[in-house]
Amino acid sequence: MQARVNWAFAEICDRAANVAEVQAAFMREIRDLGFTHAACASHVDPLKPPAEAVMMVDYPQAWLERFSAKNYATRDPVFRAARRQTLPFQWSDQNFRRGLAPDQLRILNEAAEAGLADGITIPIHAPDALPASCSLVIGADGVDPLNAQKATWYGVYAHECARRLRLADLPAKPQLSPRERECVQLLGQGKDDGAMAIILGLSEHTVHNIVRRAMHKYGVVSRVQAFVRALKDGQIRLEDVAT
Repeated sequence: MQARVNWAFAEICDRAANVAEVQAAFMREIRDLGFTHAACASHVDPLKPPAEAVMMVDYPQAWLERFSAKNYATRDPVFRAARRQTLPFQWSDQNFRRGLAPDQLRILNEAAEAGLADGITIPIHAPDALPASCSLVIGADGVDPLNAQKATWYGVYAHECARRLRLADLPAKPQLSPRERECVQLLGQGKDDGAMAIILGLSEHTVHNIVRRAMHKYGVVSRVQAFVRALKDGQIRLEDVAT
């Protein structure tokens, strides 16, 4: 039997003005389905997320503080499994637990003590986005399999809506001119002003000023930073630098 989703949820998320509205709608839906807590979020420190991170979490505050203080985001077995696979998995499943290191099992045991004993995690792989997943905590009464199917759809949809809203809040990426891109690309190849001037047929003074303009656009103080930012923004490609 196929689960019937609540399409009104999608309409609410589409009309949401901010992530908080998406989160409120999502938490209402998953509680109606029998889940007790949820974390539809990027795989980062929940108390110190970067600006582009999606954070829709209602885990107990004490657990979030412990998770942050212990830097568990780097070792969480749920995060690691979600990054390696595409299908949902349950924390109590032996296929998931098999092969976990002692410190990873300890994290799961500590989570259980905090009221997060078992759950379902839906891996989320979005292009140009931080690794993420949607974890839904199962209460003592369990969850109907059809409700778990619905929750998977709701989690993925809510994350995408929240991700788009977060991106809209971020400052626009600086746009390099064609000449600035050429110079930054040559920086990645280890060229100095003199070498770039010869390659581009410009004076060293002109090349120096072009590089300075690119650095100014990114608000950075080193040439390496300018190169890395341009690479991360997609304005230059690694394969172009390697040629």
